[in-house]
Amino acid sequence: MHCMNSEVATIIAGWLKKAENAVVFTGAGVSTESGIPDFRSPGGVWSKYRTVYYDEFMASADARYEYWRQKAEGDRDFADAQPNNGHRVIAKWERDGMIRGVITQNIDGLHQVAGNQHVLELHGTSRQILCQDCGTSSDAAPLIAEFLETDRVPACRICANGRLKHATISFGQALPVEVLEQAAAWCRQADLLLAIGSSLVVSPAADLPMLTKRNGGRLVIINRDTTPLDVMADKVIQESIGVTLSAVDYRIV
Repeated sequence: MHCMNSEVATIIAGWLKKAENAVVFTGAGVSTESGIPDFRSPGGVWSKYRTVYYDEFMASADARYEYWRQKAEGDRDFADAQPNNGHRVIAKWERDGMIRGVITQNIDGLHQVAGNQHVLELHGTSRQILCQDCGTSSDAAPLIAEFLETDRVPACRICANGRLKHATISFGQALPVEVLEQAAAWCRQADLLLAIGSSLVVSPAADLPMLTKRNGGRLVIINRDTTPLDVMADKVIQESIGVTLSAVDYRIV
């Protein structure tokens, strides 16, 4: 394990400056500094509620109600969340042409709020509601407000009885193939991949950084805890993400 010192920050800054095709890959750890709980943590959403699987959501009105109840409660956690230093540095790097873009497991949309234009969302976004029947997409906030007010699951305004669900990937639901393929292509082409705030245990998240390494690129892992890919990383940093990225950014001259 390499701790965050000025020497490590300087090395990573040098790699970033030299990279022709750097990519940032992010997980829940990037957003915890914005006050959004990691769902897997004790007390996180997954530890409090039963999981509503996608097939069950599609088949049962009761399951749809339970899904909306959980989502409406979870929404409070990130309705007011703002990008943190980590998000802001990553957005700056894209603006400055240092990175190609961001691949994220997060559904909070904070990379875009911070200013990133090129974001591949592996698990979708909770900022939109998607009709599972007609495909209409709409802003989540008014529909969540409607649910909280009426205690009834909203119906699609376009196809009348369409089943409305957040534009996120539920358990048992396939990841969007085109997003996954693009993410894999970015990782294969990357000469530097910064994996930030991800435990790197769940596929496809765990597989993507390996594509960079197999194709001769460098891998830097910045995460609070150890990950299964630490052994193949060129640098591993277990420090605050905001502090670490700011330190690296400061040394890009």
